[in-house]
Amino acid sequence: MASEQPYLVLASNSPRRRDLLRRAGYRFDVRPPPVGEGGVKADRPAGPYVESLAYLKATAAIEAHGLADGLVLGADTAVELGGRLLGKPADEADARRILSELSGTRHRVVTGLALVDLGAGRRLLAHDITRIRMAVMTPGQIEAYVAGGEALGKAGAYAIQETGDRYVEEVDGSFTNVVGLPMELLERMLKAAGYDPKVFRAG
Repeated sequence: MASEQPYLVLASNSPRRRDLLRRAGYRFDVRPPPVGEGGVKADRPAGPYVESLAYLKATAAIEAHGLADGLVLGADTAVELGGRLLGKPADEADARRILSELSGTRHRVVTGLALVDLGAGRRLLAHDITRIRMAVMTPGQIEAYVAGGEALGKAGAYAIQETGDRYVEEVDGSFTNVVGLPMELLERMLKAAGYDPKVFRAG
């Protein structure tokens, strides 16, 4: 069994990931990595790709903050459409382009997690996939959505937990995966690392 007093560190600037952990009752610290999202490599399989970026974020946070103990959690999300990966839009024009591509499609949201156990000197990598059916969006709806500010900073240029859910017709899989942190997968990874997820929760 691992350390009796495990400590969870979130290597992310994402307010959505912080909110998901808080809502689930986790106690954790935030140590964001000093790395950007980078460009999406469309020629790589989605699962290994987001896992590698999640691990990059976790290790960057470890180095930047001089972390020597605890469990460091990195995450990265991308949208896969027809074998191509779509990340966060660069600007509003890019957001309009991405939403136009996703309009009326079935696509996949893929989130990779990296859990680095500094005390035990090991790492776990995994990813989750949720299948989404998107409604057809008119150019006017796309323009209004982008103007509302939700599209930027989101993989696939939409936020299912905000008003973007009005355009989502079907969710097959983890809802929290689409938000950016598959909570069910996190629990499985903590157990695989030898921890009871309950010990990370407040109270």
